[in-house]
Amino acid sequence: MRVVQKYGGSSLKNMEYIDAVAKRVHQTAEAGHAVVVVVSAMGDTTDELVDRAQQVDGLKTARNLDFLLATGEMQSAALMAMALTRHGTRAFALMGGQAGIRTDSQFGQARITGVDAEALERLLAQGVTPVVTGFQGISPDGAVTTLGRGGSDLTAIALASAIQADSCEIYSDVPGVFTADPRIVPNAKALASLSYDEMLELASQGAQVLQTQAVLYARQSGVTVNARSTFEEGPGTRIETEQAEFNTLVTAVALDTHLTKIGLVGVPDRPGVAALACEKLAQAGINIDLVFQALSHDDARADIALTVADRDRDRAVRICQQTLGELGGSALVVDADIAKVSAVGAGVRNHVGVAATLFRALADAHINIQMIGTSEIKISCIVARSDAERALNQVHHAFRLDGKD
Repeated sequence: MRVVQKYGGSSLKNMEYIDAVAKRVHQTAEAGHAVVVVVSAMGDTTDELVDRAQQVDGLKTARNLDFLLATGEMQSAALMAMALTRHGTRAFALMGGQAGIRTDSQFGQARITGVDAEALERLLAQGVTPVVTGFQGISPDGAVTTLGRGGSDLTAIALASAIQADSCEIYSDVPGVFTADPRIVPNAKALASLSYDEMLELASQGAQVLQTQAVLYARQSGVTVNARSTFEEGPGTRIETEQAEFNTLVTAVALDTHLTKIGLVGVPDRPGVAALACEKLAQAGINIDLVFQALSHDDARADIALTVADRDRDRAVRICQQTLGELGGSALVVDADIAKVSAVGAGVRNHVGVAATLFRALADAHINIQMIGTSEIKISCIVARSDAERALNQVHHAFRLDGKD
């Protein structure tokens, strides 16, 4: 049996933790399984490296920044390989590029273009456990690239697909995926399984268990993922193809507090205006989360509101200000005090009343809804950030995810 095991930074924050992980991997290998290990940087190493880069050039040189950030995972891989060898399992450390991860040249957010598993296959055939740096690959011109926050998840799933692994296990400091963030909702429950689509929506709506691109890759390649705890035994949460029937309205709720709302007020109410605003942001690589156009004013004017990630706020505001001027709009309104609460579940598509339950829950808590977004298996509401945690708890209870009536 072939297994890919990925360990996050919280599982590797010091040498004691690394040794404990090495024992787990050694036990898996001793049980007769061929193991590929993917590691993140230790603890807060990546954040510390970003801070140092900020002091030098303000993060302006993306190529050099990727080269720097890759060193965090290199340390983890080398130390893990050493620890495994000490426990009696032959192990070699490999950078992402050495393990065959090929990417484009979009530094900081590179996309995987292919995986050449030849080096991994050769090591596995020799009885060696490869320890691969997560979060990184190599561009067509040989430069080190990084895959964005949470990119080690993507590395693990891509390698699992390439070597046709029987299992891809994602280890962290939580025992799986919950019905809500247990740090905010104390009575949240662990989920036994999820469909790819449900996990994709939860990841994109703020749940920080798996990277969105990693879930997409898993769905496209058919890799079954198991999210488990490094520190306790348990089955974890299995993420796989959609189940045949869904008996619950909502599987889980998620909260994203890292959004900014931008309003273009008094723009012309004519075809192409919303397209222009969105195209300019897209050209700058800025993703729009939700967008809403209000009803026309009497003078053939309209208001457009959209949300972007906080990290893109400054660039988005500059672009929207320029767009507003080109359109002859009256004002730009920026609100960074917002959050998004989302109800997600494959059962949403087959049940009526989900939106009504969500809206009633927020209304009963006197929480105002500013924007609404929907998909086939999700309903999201923008609320004031000060109401965010209360909203999440209220919605979680409204859908009886806590097991209470």
